[in-house]
Amino acid sequence: MENTDWDASSSSETEISDDDDEVNHPGSEDEGNENDCKGFRENTNMDQEREVQTDQRCFKCTECGQSFTKKKHLKVHLKVHTLEKPFGCEVCGQRFDEKSYLDQHIILHSVEKTFVCNVCRQTFSQKTHLSRHMKIHSGEKPFGCDVCGQSFNRKSHLNRHLKIHTGEKPFGCDICGQRFHEKAYLDRHIKIHSGEKPFACDVCRQRFSRKAHLDRHMGSHADEKPFGCDVCRQRFTHKSALNRHMIIHTGDKPFSCEICGQRFNQKSVLMTHVRIHTGDKPYEPIREKQFGCNQCTKRFTSKSCLNSHLRIHSGEKPFVCDLCGQKFFYKANLKAHIRIHTGEKPYSCDMCGQDFRSKSHLNTHQRIHTGEKPLNCDVCGQRFSRKSHLTRHMKVHTGEKPFGCVQCSKRFTNKTDLTFHLRIHTGEKPYACDFCGKRFMVKSAANKHMRVHSGVKPFGCHLCGQRFTAKPSVKKHMIIHTGEKPFCCNVCGYRFNLKTSLDRHVRIHTGEKPFGCDVCGRHFNRKSTLNTHMKIHREEKVA
Repeated sequence: MENTDWDASSSSETEISDDDDEVNHPGSEDEGNENDCKGFRENTNMDQEREVQTDQRCFKCTECGQSFTKKKHLKVHLKVHTLEKPFGCEVCGQRFDEKSYLDQHIILHSVEKTFVCNVCRQTFSQKTHLSRHMKIHSGEKPFGCDVCGQSFNRKSHLNRHLKIHTGEKPFGCDICGQRFHEKAYLDRHIKIHSGEKPFACDVCRQRFSRKAHLDRHMGSHADEKPFGCDVCRQRFTHKSALNRHMIIHTGDKPFSCEICGQRFNQKSVLMTHVRIHTGDKPYEPIREKQFGCNQCTKRFTSKSCLNSHLRIHSGEKPFVCDLCGQKFFYKANLKAHIRIHTGEKPYSCDMCGQDFRSKSHLNTHQRIHTGEKPLNCDVCGQRFSRKSHLTRHMKVHTGEKPFGCVQCSKRFTNKTDLTFHLRIHTGEKPYACDFCGKRFMVKSAANKHMRVHSGVKPFGCHLCGQRFTAKPSVKKHMIIHTGEKPFCCNVCGYRFNLKTSLDRHVRIHTGEKPFGCDVCGRHFNRKSTLNTHMKIHREEKVA
């Protein structure tokens, strides 16, 4: 193993003084340099025990408490809090907090990328990188899990997946002991303890540990929502929120769960979803529940929580709404209720921008994006994201259909289905096109029609970028990339990727020639052949 012990007599390290930025070259006199910790002794003959003693940390960050052995290391670290990034790339404009990171980044521009993907035109500097990338398009997954049979296109992905079966969590938090499958999860978790909040609000200077939290907070400063969605007319305070929202319409879901295969439009949503399989939960301090309720078996961490809980048994509701007189057990419930009167919706979804009156409503809504379905049917095992959905589903097993149509006596399990059905009898079409006035029974049909006028093509192919107005068109287009040929000729076994191609081919066997010439009466099995034939008659007229 390479010797990493520091040797003052042979070190090539250049040290920059904090006072005058002079360079102290190896061998120069630097005793008492303020960049080094007090008590640091330069002695090339010191034994291993002495060298360990010099690893004391005396330069402390006042923001997060982290300590460093040299002042210049502290200065570099402080850029995390100040968000200072003085080193900019002249090619693409990306900025960095250290010159070494910039130098490393510039190599990406200087390396010639001669290997091009013929499907999506992405370029690579090495043939091995292109080969690895091509597995995305081909669907090749040569690395299989011996436990569950799931396959992966990279060995590293298989190794990461195997930790789910082994229960291995090699990355542990030194502070609370919580362990994680991946280092990225540990790094994010550490911020809870360090209090590191590198993202600052330009308006009120409030700081946040994650950019998503800052983006959500910025909505509280803006009354206007200048960015509008052309598809559904929903508006947003930030362009980034609109871009995030548009993924809902395009249907693009580039992030896939390696355990169950479910796909997501954002990596953060995928990471939240993975917790369903791994059981990992965001860090919560473990506190002993020493206060027990004498009415039931519930226990609480504080006396105040117990006192609040006891109101359920006593029936006491001390918190009253001044506007309508409704009473509540808890103050938090009253606050949430008052927002019904004020219209305030302070909780915003990071994924689609929709606002909610309470955190619980937001949490329930976000299951749409994460795919989490915590409620299951005891009869058939089907899972649901909301209790109301489970209740509605149970009527399938009981056969209960409490909502009946007064026009035709048809019955429904829920009121929404009845409402849609009644429009058949009444002819009601409440959704109108803003351009031509055409009306529709359901909103989804109106939205689809609007694309005829706007030219918006919200559904895109993630391989070549071609865009379409409808999702079925994307599915049909994808066959070009996958090479799939699902339509087979019953006579000769020849296969086709489109049904129209199969229908045209079958005419060879049946002898059908539906395209006739108006001049001479001759028939053809293809329109293109008829068009070619018509040139003969046009040339005859010219002659």
